[in-house]
Amino acid sequence: MTVQFHVVYSKLFVGAGVIAGGPYYCSGSYESNSYVQNATTTCLTPLTPFVGPNTDELVKKAKEFARQGLIDDLENLKNDKVYIFTGASDKVVKPLVVKQTYQFYQDVGVPEENTKFIDTVNAGHAIITDDGGDAACALTDPPYINDCDFIQSHDILRHIYGELNPPAVSLSGKILEFAQSEFIQDFDSDSNRTSMSENAYAYVPQSCETERCKVHIAFHGCEQAAAVIGDAYYTTTGYNEIADTNRLIVLYPQAEPSEAIPYNPKGCWDFWGYSSPDRDKPNFYTHDAPQMLAVVGMLKRLAQAKRR
Repeated sequence: MTVQFHVVYSKLFVGAGVIAGGPYYCSGSYESNSYVQNATTTCLTPLTPFVGPNTDELVKKAKEFARQGLIDDLENLKNDKVYIFTGASDKVVKPLVVKQTYQFYQDVGVPEENTKFIDTVNAGHAIITDDGGDAACALTDPPYINDCDFIQSHDILRHIYGELNPPAVSLSGKILEFAQSEFIQDFDSDSNRTSMSENAYAYVPQSCETERCKVHIAFHGCEQAAAVIGDAYYTTTGYNEIADTNRLIVLYPQAEPSEAIPYNPKGCWDFWGYSSPDRDKPNFYTHDAPQMLAVVGMLKRLAQAKRR
């Protein structure tokens, strides 16, 4: 979702931190397969590089979508900072998939010096911390938060925003729970296809109550929503501590598992089309994607609040 949102709404962002994610429009890699077939094979565990993401085609499609106005101009990406991580022991999203994310960004013009690509850590499928109470580094187990002796969220934010103040020892601000449902548009009677939770969260440092602040969006992974693992993702992954001392608001949107309509049993963000109101013309990769529209609405509300 991070890559997808970054590419589609590139004019809103200065960079992205990608953990175990495939390239933009990965589920459209091969037209002979359905989106869901690509999503569950090509974009996760392809058997060989030859059936991994079709990056040349994805770059071609991204350029075509930009010309059509379905996504922002790809030129916006060329000054951005991009952090990309794949764990050497990740069996859920194989390293060869994430390497194509790196290739995609190179091919659309993100400079080498703006890109940090890490594939040398023997990590499983997880976001990384230095907390001995989290899972061992090489494991792939819920809640997919692993101790590999560094705080990945801090590395992401330092790469995107440059030199930052040290993280807070104790937090000055508040974690806010708010009605995410307010931002979900009613496209039709089947509007709950978004698989988004009733509520979401944001960390707001005390300084941001009176000063201008940036906003960083932290998308959880599959099976990491608050509905599944409680507050572990939005309180223990390190984002809040470094945001606290650097005038950063951290927004934590929430997608949750759904066994019916839509079928999203692991609570993943939509990268294959389950949220699209017109199932024959999915729009999950465009400006009109329901989940992305909801998150853009949250960003606009935060901007309005600061103006007031």
